[in-house]
Parts: sequence; structure tokens; C-alpha cells
Amino acid sequence: MARVLAPGGTLLIANLTGMATAGAESGWVCDENGRLDHYPVDRYLDEFATRLARHGIEIVNWHRPLSAYMTALIGHDLRLTFFDEPEALGGEPASIARHHRMPLFNVMEWRKPDSATAQI
Repeated sequence: MARVLAPGGTLLIANLTGMATAGAESGWVCDENGRLDHYPVDRYLDEFATRLARHGIEIVNWHRPLSAYMTALIGHDLRLTFFDEPEALGGEPASIARHHRMPLFNVMEWRKPDSATAQI
């Protein structure tokens, strides 16, 4: 991505959080009354693929820790200009509550310096 990004250009990445993908195989753990108890995180620093299915669509998702993305992008001289783990903006109240306890996504904006700002 960095190779084809124009100087001064920006790259926007919306990604599943590593916290979500490191526990995706087991998902939420419920208490004895069926209420959400916790979302386990395991093998966070490993990189691995998992198959996920939802609404009849199956995908292969790669778990990578946040440091893998940061290291790769910084290593290509990109600069982080925005980062967020956005709150849910709508949906069912139970879904919003789950998302508040363990956000599923992060959003990053990276900028490739142009020749005028490369020296700064």
C-alpha cells in the first residue's frame, strides 16, 4: 500500500481489533444464567488464521496483534494521523452493550509524507 500511495496521500484502515480476533474461536462466555460474562483473549501475540461464518458467509480472517500493523506501517515511513475504536452508533441495545464492553473495530488513518514535510 505504501508503495502505490502518492506523497501526501492518506490510507484509511478499518479493521477488526486484535482483542476480538484473539478470542473469536470461542466468542463470549456466559455465566450460569446465560448472561454475558466475559470475552476471552488468547494467543494475542501470535498471527493465525481462523474461519468465521455469519449469515451464511464464510471468511478466513487473520488475527494479528496491533503491533504488527503499527510496525509494518511505520516501517514504510507512514505517519499515523488518526486512531479510534468507535462506539456503536445504532442497532439493538444488547448489541450496543456488547460492543461497549469489547469494541470490535479500530479505524486508523495513515499519511505518506510529501517532499515538503518529509524533513520534519
